[in-house]
Amino acid sequence: MSRKIVIKIGSSTLTTSESSIDYKFMGALVDQIARVRALGWQPIVVTSAAIACGLEALGIKRRPSDMPSLQASASVGQSVLSTAYAEAFKPYGITTSIVLLTRRDTADRTAYLHARDTLSRLLELEVVPIVNENDTVSVEQIRFGDNDTLAALVACLVDADLMVILSDIDGLYDANPHFNPDAQLISRVEKIDESIMSVAGEAGTTVGSGGMITKIKAARVLMVAGIQMVICNGRTPDVLVDIVAEKQVGTRFLAAGKPHEITPKKLWIALGDSARGALIVDTGAKTALIAKGGSLLPVGIADVEGSFESGDIVDIKDRAGHLFARGKVSASSDELELARGLSQQALRANRLLEGLSRKPVVHRDELVVFE
Repeated sequence: MSRKIVIKIGSSTLTTSESSIDYKFMGALVDQIARVRALGWQPIVVTSAAIACGLEALGIKRRPSDMPSLQASASVGQSVLSTAYAEAFKPYGITTSIVLLTRRDTADRTAYLHARDTLSRLLELEVVPIVNENDTVSVEQIRFGDNDTLAALVACLVDADLMVILSDIDGLYDANPHFNPDAQLISRVEKIDESIMSVAGEAGTTVGSGGMITKIKAARVLMVAGIQMVICNGRTPDVLVDIVAEKQVGTRFLAAGKPHEITPKKLWIALGDSARGALIVDTGAKTALIAKGGSLLPVGIADVEGSFESGDIVDIKDRAGHLFARGKVSASSDELELARGLSQQALRANRLLEGLSRKPVVHRDELVVFE
């Protein structure tokens, strides 16, 4: 049976500078992908660099800051990038396709399922899908913001066995290696807790939009979904072939096994839509959600962040600010500001909030716990 692998290629890995794509590297990478495919893997490529390709084609030396120019560059560059991939795979007799997504395509569950069906059918047809964010039409409200998140979503969509992030760094370090010469590479991660989150930095190049923090957040969801992930230096020779052979390369985020309660619906909650706010919960509520599989009740809410409506996705954090869960709320932020900390009995006695006594704020069937 074929195994599915999602390969994410960052802009800083695929380009030689801010506005020049490295076609020689692309050719070498495609050769690796073809070899991995011959070993029985079904690859999906999540690529960046459409804007960089467009800047190169348009002769623009510096990345513009205004949205119309960026979207115009993406429009030109997407054509250049898709042609480059098609030509690189052609000698191997492999057909490619282009799949462009925005959050709008995944925030709606029906559209999310259609995207899943399309990708699955492409793999059945032995096509290598080339996935990218649709930067031509994306604006801040509907952007993924980084292709690490997009790649994790794709991995969940197709129920991948492995996701590989080809980056410009060897993996996750216990300190920033650019500033600390004694920083040590972390080869294996079995749990993402506060200590792992604390060593992740911010975006570090003008070419890319992600950073180590986005990669860790992607790994957090994939581990819950039972999907392993590797972060590695994409320019290491034969790195992809070595990873599928399970050689020690980069940082491997392990998944002990897919918990039975992680349904496609929960994965959609975890990645398919951006959080509209956050609920800060007390220690008792955190324990109930993590260890007891409970639902979140108003009594356990210590604070409310942001403005949201019933049915929106929100992050759930502890008092220290550590995000450990995400779910769909059954009440608005205004209602929860009034109801937070109140017992079921107190809610029943309040005519305005009585409805909240009959349902949880976040039901466990619509909750994803990352720990």
